[in-house]
Amino acid sequence: MSTVRLTNASYVVLGLIEAFQPATAYDLKRAAGQSVVNFWALPHTQLYSETSRLAEAGLLHEDREESGRRRRSYTLSDEGKAELNRWRAEPVTSLYEVHDQATLKLFFGADPETLAADQIALHEEKLREYEETRASLDADTPRGIILALEMGMGLERHFLDFWRTTVKQTK
Repeated sequence: MSTVRLTNASYVVLGLIEAFQPATAYDLKRAAGQSVVNFWALPHTQLYSETSRLAEAGLLHEDREESGRRRRSYTLSDEGKAELNRWRAEPVTSLYEVHDQATLKLFFGADPETLAADQIALHEEKLREYEETRASLDADTPRGIILALEMGMGLERHFLDFWRTTVKQTK
């Protein structure tokens, strides 16, 4: 087992590499932008630094082009796969963290009706984006990706219900 300290960002990289290998850090950035960052904040620069760090730790295999841009592509090592499986098996004993500026403003007395108008538009757009993504998935899409997407759709529907109800209650 690796002695390197692993963070949630490390597991994001390991999981994305598993799903899209071989992959460059740029490939991971694109994949994360269409998936994981919808529910897990992660600066794209961290994807670049984590791939190198995890390769040095033996959790990823690195293949570097001999010429040209000398891009690095990564695949999951056996040790990386074992570490990812170990992490997936660990129980989750904490709740999610919410960092929502609209809720923060609501808490501190902002006008709910004013907030609601923008929030409804934003959540409708995000729900539409999720629904389009869901419709584009094929039968080979891993179940976990589908379930995470459905969780996002459910949250967007909940947010829409909340803001629409808030508008009705302020009238």
